[in-house]
Amino acid sequence: MGSSDLVKFEALSPAEFFRRNREIAGFSNPTRAVYQTIRELVENSLDATETFKILPSIKIFIDYADQSRNWIGIYVEDNGIGIPGDEIPNVFGRVFYSSKYRIKQHRGIFGLGAKMVVLYAQSTTNTPILVRSAPLKSDMIYEYQLMIDITRNEPVIVSQRTMENRYGWHGTAIKVVLEGDWLKAKRRVEEYIRRTAMVAPYAELIIRGPDEDYVIKIPRVTTKMPEPPKEGLPHPKSVDVELIKQLIQKNPEAPLLEFLVENFDGVGETIAKTFLDFVGLQPDMPVGKLVNDELVNFVTKMKEFNGWRRPRADWLSPIGEDILAEGVRFVLRPEVIFTVTRKPSSYMGNPFIVEAALAWGGSIEPSDKPIVYRFANKVPLIYDEGNDVVRKIVDEIDWSQYKVKFPAPLAIVVHICSTKIPYASAGKEAIAEVPEIESEVRNAVREVARKLRLYITRKEKEQELLMKYAIFSMYAEEVVNSLSYVTKADIEELRSSITALIKARLKIEKFEDLINNNNKVENTNEDNKEETQ
Repeated sequence: MGSSDLVKFEALSPAEFFRRNREIAGFSNPTRAVYQTIRELVENSLDATETFKILPSIKIFIDYADQSRNWIGIYVEDNGIGIPGDEIPNVFGRVFYSSKYRIKQHRGIFGLGAKMVVLYAQSTTNTPILVRSAPLKSDMIYEYQLMIDITRNEPVIVSQRTMENRYGWHGTAIKVVLEGDWLKAKRRVEEYIRRTAMVAPYAELIIRGPDEDYVIKIPRVTTKMPEPPKEGLPHPKSVDVELIKQLIQKNPEAPLLEFLVENFDGVGETIAKTFLDFVGLQPDMPVGKLVNDELVNFVTKMKEFNGWRRPRADWLSPIGEDILAEGVRFVLRPEVIFTVTRKPSSYMGNPFIVEAALAWGGSIEPSDKPIVYRFANKVPLIYDEGNDVVRKIVDEIDWSQYKVKFPAPLAIVVHICSTKIPYASAGKEAIAEVPEIESEVRNAVREVARKLRLYITRKEKEQELLMKYAIFSMYAEEVVNSLSYVTKADIEELRSSITALIKARLKIEKFEDLINNNNKVENTNEDNKEETQ
């Protein structure tokens, strides 16, 4: 009996692999599948709009396709740049075909999201996905019904048609029918939409559920948008042997000096010559002559060399302090917000920026520890909080140093953007403990916490002054009346003199402003509570 009779070998296409292991992409059960589908489609819509400076308007409609079999219909429409007609089949029907394999910040990481939606739908309901799209300034609308040939990892076009674009619409609309549990997924979906509004307050979001009275409208609260990321080059410290081999194949005759300058971020002729001296290679040597151990040594030296410039941050698109504050204010309705956008940093040659916001008071319910909202490349991370580096850092901070006594109305928002987010798992729901990122997150949270401490200190002093003023004023009126009776002096002049004396004693120059500010905060808190209720 030969060995081939004992062991059977077979190949899996990418589509078949992810169909079998759909929990890797978050499609582990009907509840999670509804949430993950909406999340993937909304993220694609946001990338298709804000990356091109289009203010996003996104519609999400959920209905029952067949309630007896738990079949859910999900429709998502945006006003983005659209997809060229000939690209639609591959974009939705071929795993690992995407526009997200460039070096710049993306919401997605594998370019897998929409394809997983198709795979899950046809695995549970055997129905095709409906895609309708019109590129910017296109006279035509392209419509496809698509499935995926699992074995070949190729799109299957069930139907297609082209329509005249009479009203100048542009964007993409997707309708999918899948097995799902909307009632259980609803809370997670609502939280996802709420958190998305926190980091994208320039987006208009409408979600309508199966029930007629279920409609959530998230208005656009600002027209200011972050600058889109630019497409970048790999940093020398982030390369591996396979990447170098791919770059060499493009032009094996290129001199080493030219190869370094043209293919890597922040490498000029001076730095390239210094590095080649460090490696012991001639600048005019053709790069294609690097083979085997020489190639491995070349890559090793690239990582060891400390003369490279830091990675540029042009490939990133941070939210910005003002926009982040607008979003947090709209969603959480706190008494006060403090924000910070840290300077760019890097890990393993990958640039990243950490942003943080601290929200205090107002409509935030007091809790025994800070409420944490986590974001990676503007995507809300809702699951797996316990394994996230942000949660770890926030819990390690001694908040008593910042005058916080729990239970307290305190929320911390942390956004990490990078060309390569170090997720702790394939589920992309938690950030791993990378030392460089951990340090930046800790510094960002401490920076906004110091601002809170100053605010609380000032509020304590104001409250102390208000208390003293109340006590002095209580007795001042009796003093004024008594002096007026004894001296026959004008009571208003006496009252004015006593009030001036109290202010001088308490060192208050604009006491009316102090009282008005205190009343303003109290009234705002009450308004926030009523609006939230």
